[in-house]
Amino acid sequence: MRFNQLSISLFTILFLLIILPAELTSQSTNQKGPYLATGIRIGDVSQTEAVIWTRLTLNKNRVNDAPQPIALYTDPDTGKKHARKTRRDKNGMIYFPYGYDINTIEGAVPGSKGEVRLQYRKIDSSEWQITPWGAVDSKANFSRKFILNNLESGSTYSLLVEARPEKGGAIGAQMKGKFKTPPDTQTSKKIVFAASTCQGYPDQDHPDGYKIYPFLESLDLDFFVHAGDIVYYDNTAKNKAMAHHNWNRMFSLPTNKSFHSQVTSYFEKDDHDAWFNDSYRGIETSFMGEFTFDQGLEVFLQEMPIKNKTYRTFRWGKDLQIWLVEGRDYRSPNTMVDGPEKTIWGKEQMQWFKRTVKASNATFKLLISPTPIIGPDRYQKKDNHSNKGFYYEGEQIRKFIASQSNMYVICGDRHWQYVSKHPKYGIVEFSIGPNSNEHAGGWKQEDVRPEHLYLNVTGGTMTVTIDPDEGGSISVKHYSVDGLQLNEFKSKAK
Repeated sequence: MRFNQLSISLFTILFLLIILPAELTSQSTNQKGPYLATGIRIGDVSQTEAVIWTRLTLNKNRVNDAPQPIALYTDPDTGKKHARKTRRDKNGMIYFPYGYDINTIEGAVPGSKGEVRLQYRKIDSSEWQITPWGAVDSKANFSRKFILNNLESGSTYSLLVEARPEKGGAIGAQMKGKFKTPPDTQTSKKIVFAASTCQGYPDQDHPDGYKIYPFLESLDLDFFVHAGDIVYYDNTAKNKAMAHHNWNRMFSLPTNKSFHSQVTSYFEKDDHDAWFNDSYRGIETSFMGEFTFDQGLEVFLQEMPIKNKTYRTFRWGKDLQIWLVEGRDYRSPNTMVDGPEKTIWGKEQMQWFKRTVKASNATFKLLISPTPIIGPDRYQKKDNHSNKGFYYEGEQIRKFIASQSNMYVICGDRHWQYVSKHPKYGIVEFSIGPNSNEHAGGWKQEDVRPEHLYLNVTGGTMTVTIDPDEGGSISVKHYSVDGLQLNEFKSKAK
């Protein structure tokens, strides 16, 4: 018995020395923090590179047992302060209930000074790579981004984020994560990813956030795409600090925090992540108070695991390439008369899109757009390519996509699921639908148009499977918020 116990002890020591990250066994824990209450965001992963975002927090957990902040506006007709009625309301301001402030209201996660570092390795390796300690940026919501280089394609990496006080000392918090890198362009393998859109904070459907995230986490995805409307600034982001608060409260929800620490992700920005509904640079309003459009663009880059450009493309093996596009930074006013000069993408992005698509030899090509390209959409909407507001540029995009083999469109923004086929060009578009049933709406279930191959006014999520067997196929599945499959579209490569 003694021999067995000794053997176990020796095995344990060897395990700690070989398997655990360097220094981990010798570090004590500082119970005073700093902490990692808003988790990890792993983004823009290529065959050789990954961006890891993290943030230091004053407390271990978000504030839950507290009231919400109150947004008040000036009535344009009476001049009196009141809760929101319309977007004509002026001078948006945030008021905190008596005794509360931005650091103590519901969802609050105050930041903390300090240092972070990463330890990472391939799961089949015993050798950990360790970054230097680096201070977080207090001007960027106490966050820091790490760009990991020299990664190996087609691999799964383990990740450990560590936090300590500003001038060194004991580690205050640790958080584990993992992510996958894409296979190289010569490798044909099955790829499964998921997409999500439109998650309003008041529309949570799980005690810890959103039902879809535990479901998606169970699938062991290759990657995940959030097609925009990640947070909704409209009602509570009346200054830059409150804009950051929107991100803090969203990503500190346990379902969100857990999922995003375990999966490679790509994020897009839409109107509610830039400023407010259907917004564009130059629109005149005091509805958003002190918070400006340009500040919204700045905050997005500070909060996201993105290097700089918000339009980009990623290749996943021989059979899949995705394009993520920017729909807010370069857009013309929605009110501008449509024609060759009116744009959502801008000249540079359009040229980049056409050039990179033409250069790709991927079996399947997917444009992932924050807004619809095909539709149909509601007649009163004027801010996307599927309606009359930007019809001219939409036609240029549709004609180009139709000239490509095996190219499809995935769109966010709509609060209902659909699969539609353009009557003239034959392009198929998949609308993801919102993250919860509470957020579903905007279309009548009985309003089935000739373009619709599938229509469901419900919340949920969507997966895409690229299978190289038998010449290659694509399968797109829509799910309910509970993970029940609602529809499947399948097609062979042509």
